[in-house]
Amino acid sequence: MRGMAAPATICSLLGQPALPLLSAEGDINIGAVFALHRNALFKVHSFTSRPEKTPCISFNPREFQFAQTLIFALEEINNSSDLLPGLSLGYQVYDSCSSAPLAIHSALALMNSPGPEDSLGDPSSCSRSPAVLGIVGESSSTSTIGISSLVGPFSIPVISHFATCACLSNRKKFPSFFRTISSDFYQSRALAKLVKHFGWNWVGVVNSNNDYGNNGMATFMEAAWHEGVCVEYQEAIHRTDPREKLLETVRVIRKATARVVVLFLGLGDLLPLLNELALEGDPGLQWVGSEAWITARVLTENKAYGFLSGAVGFAIRNARLDGLEVFLEKVHPSQAPDNTLLMEFWESVFQCSFKGGSSTLCTGTESLAKLKNQYTDVSELRISNKVYTAVYAIAHALHNLLTDLKNDTDSGNRPVYTPQQVLQYLKEVRFRVKTGEEIWFDANGDVVACYDLVNWQQEENGTLQFHAVGLYDSSMPPEQRITFNKGKLVWAGGQAEAPAGVCSESCPTGTRKAVQKGKPVCCYDCVPCAEGEISNITDSNGCYRCDLEYWSNEKRDRCVLKPVEFLSYEEMMGIVLVFFSLLGSGVTTLVAVVFSIHKDTPIVRANNSELSFLLLFSLTLCFLCSLTFIGRPSEWSCMLRHTAFGITFVLCISCILGKTIVVLMAFRATLPASNVMKWFGPPQQRLSVLAFTLIQVLICVLWLTVSPPFPYKNMKTYKEKIILECDVGSAIGFWAVLGYIGLLALLCFVLAFLARKLPDNFNEAKFITFSMLIFCAVWITFIPAYVSSPGKFTVAVEIFAILASSFGLLFCIFAPKCFIILLRPEQNTKKHMMVKTSNDIRY
Repeated sequence: MRGMAAPATICSLLGQPALPLLSAEGDINIGAVFALHRNALFKVHSFTSRPEKTPCISFNPREFQFAQTLIFALEEINNSSDLLPGLSLGYQVYDSCSSAPLAIHSALALMNSPGPEDSLGDPSSCSRSPAVLGIVGESSSTSTIGISSLVGPFSIPVISHFATCACLSNRKKFPSFFRTISSDFYQSRALAKLVKHFGWNWVGVVNSNNDYGNNGMATFMEAAWHEGVCVEYQEAIHRTDPREKLLETVRVIRKATARVVVLFLGLGDLLPLLNELALEGDPGLQWVGSEAWITARVLTENKAYGFLSGAVGFAIRNARLDGLEVFLEKVHPSQAPDNTLLMEFWESVFQCSFKGGSSTLCTGTESLAKLKNQYTDVSELRISNKVYTAVYAIAHALHNLLTDLKNDTDSGNRPVYTPQQVLQYLKEVRFRVKTGEEIWFDANGDVVACYDLVNWQQEENGTLQFHAVGLYDSSMPPEQRITFNKGKLVWAGGQAEAPAGVCSESCPTGTRKAVQKGKPVCCYDCVPCAEGEISNITDSNGCYRCDLEYWSNEKRDRCVLKPVEFLSYEEMMGIVLVFFSLLGSGVTTLVAVVFSIHKDTPIVRANNSELSFLLLFSLTLCFLCSLTFIGRPSEWSCMLRHTAFGITFVLCISCILGKTIVVLMAFRATLPASNVMKWFGPPQQRLSVLAFTLIQVLICVLWLTVSPPFPYKNMKTYKEKIILECDVGSAIGFWAVLGYIGLLALLCFVLAFLARKLPDNFNEAKFITFSMLIFCAVWITFIPAYVSSPGKFTVAVEIFAILASSFGLLFCIFAPKCFIILLRPEQNTKKHMMVKTSNDIRY
């Protein structure tokens, strides 16, 4: 056979012969490797010389139960008429002594079938046909890796019942490996999902420093990262570590802030750690366990480990194997008097000796039925069931192979089976065992992952018991894979609620997480969302900005419509402005009434009563146009307010300009040979007012035609509210209207200033000059105030400018006249009006 040199070399290195501790010949033999003994500390050799023999220091009753389960399954198959009829299955069981080198040694023996007289150091013993068509074992992932690496090139199938390392799913490295237990690929991810499901995102982890622990923890760390779970510390230990290493791990566990600890440990590595933890008392932690120890009875029976109460973890699903309990109790040294393993088993469980001496003498009448230990306990057959399933997987593959070979040959000779054939049929096997579980292997040799969620609960007598409280099924959709009964769970310290396993408390709605400098992402501060941003879920990584027309509420957890602000009639500022607007129009009307009553008096007639009444009318309109600036802006109100303001003020200034020109023309008319008044009589005055006003009307019409004012939601001035205002549309049109008003006002001021010193007793130009000075001052200061005023105050400033300038014109021009009409009627005479006075006389 090609490639036999390599095993021969390994044979020569390992040295001593290996013989099965339990065996029975059959038509077809199945091999098995179990850790029937525990070993002392194993020394690492450089393999430059022959390794020392690994000492086996104690008997392992749990592994012996696995071996007996294999024998039970084989006898059950041999007694079956449906499976492999006419063929008997034999077995060869080897002891690895919990040592990877001895596991490889045992695999070599199964490959080459040495006899009692052979030595594995003899190359001829490594050139025989394989003694078995398949190997069941080993329990340890490290030992199984060694066995699978060795037999893989020879296509001898290996089916493990307890090796869960995800690395064994690599078909390139382990082409003949199968397992009936779920891969840690699934368990590690299931543990990460479990931790996340209970709201824990800050945990510590301790794993075995071997292939099982290191590979499983690497997968867990990756899955935890994807689930948003942070690991505060990771410690790797091994049962062979010095006590100082264990104490250092204990110190890290107790000093850490993480209150949830994931123990991805083999039972042998966990026991030394628990012993050290127990010496210092209950650490008050929530434990999460892997399937390697979460259902270990040896832990629940020790009251020193009471601090494990509340532990949760995934365990291989339990099963019931009818008849196995009776079979286990029938095991007796008399079945094989020459088998030293059976005698050792008997002496170990009953603490006696067949040789007598200082120990109690074994009589052989001791009863296993009355014994309660790991071997006789059939309440937890989670792993034993996987041994049972592995045997049936090989048997079904052989059965399918036998069926096909019988169909293909007509000879009566018994067909010859090869490991390669069994390997091919194992890849396609699919069957259902008596427990109801359907077994089949995927492309990597793995079965569907299905775990019990186990919870450790303290009984009244102080002992611990583990209870199945849920299930994990990888065949279900991701969101439905974990199911459990929350009411049955008990947590660390007997609490009814899951302990907090977080670095930082959950951030409420309205806040976001801000990672603390130098710490993992699970350690964060809760920062309130900025104005205009919200977070409506807990533990939000960021805040989300509201849409333009929305703003965050006070709690920052909901977007609400921004309040719309405009100068309304209901608010105090609007009421005050309306009051003064109506007051101004009322006073103007009152002045018009006074002038109407005294229209025939000299002072009214001397000041061009027609223009005076038109001016009073325009002032009334100026006061009333301010009302269009109050209230909710609409398309019509926006167009009306600006055009009404522009036209009424031009009408007002035109009247004043006309009166100013009249004053100047009247003075010129008193000069000799002057006939200027005929060129600026009442018709010309009316025409000038009409012409000046029509120009503004034309500007407004063009403005409204090209780009009229329109209501606009201003969201830039204030972020938290909407200012509903009137956009001017065309800025050119807006400033043209204001500019034209300013131009007329400036012209009027210049003319009035020129006429202020004319020698009339009642020179109206003085009052016009002063009124135009106030008018220009108001509108010059209006520009910066308008630009800098926010929101509705912009409109209020504009109304104030309209009212202030209107009141200025009203009082400066008409107050002195009303004073004379009402309080100094003796001065309201033609004689008094015609008196010339010097410039230093004050009226």
